Amino acid sequence: MTVAAGTPVADFSAASTQGDFSLSAHRGRALVLYFYPKDNTPGCTNESADFRDLHAEFEQAGAVVAGVSRDSLRSHDGFRSKLGLPFPLISDADEALCAQFGVIKMKNMYGKQVRGIERSTFVIDATGKLAREWRGVKVPGHAAEVLAFVRSL
Repeated sequence: MTVAAGTPVADFSAASTQGDFSLSAHRGRALVLYFYPKDNTPGCTNESADFRDLHAEFEQAGAVVAGVSRDSLRSHDGFRSKLGLPFPLISDADEALCAQFGVIKMKNMYGKQVRGIERSTFVIDATGKLAREWRGVKVPGHAAEVLAFVRSL
């Protein structure tokens, strides 16, 4: 059962590059969770850089940003350091968060079917309800669109 817009998101806790990360610890602020396929790949690098470049504006709007993929914390630490990301990256190696948000899909990769994360973003409002979701995200302009939505909350 995945989350639906307008409904409360079940609390979760996961390891991140800034220690344990939980939904309940961010109650009272909007939370932007962006799921991406893999550290150090072109689309994921561009998407993370876009969220980085708008990070101060997300903070001004009262929102917390966190990236999520199945990569290890070690991989995340390197990726975060390389890009100078000011927000945590969550390691979802066991796919618990991926399952909660329903982002694992079969995708075509070089003509082969592979199981992976569909690039998706979720905004959880200050009360813990899912305010909006984007699935099958195209990177150009996406972070700015999410920021505009967060400002409208």
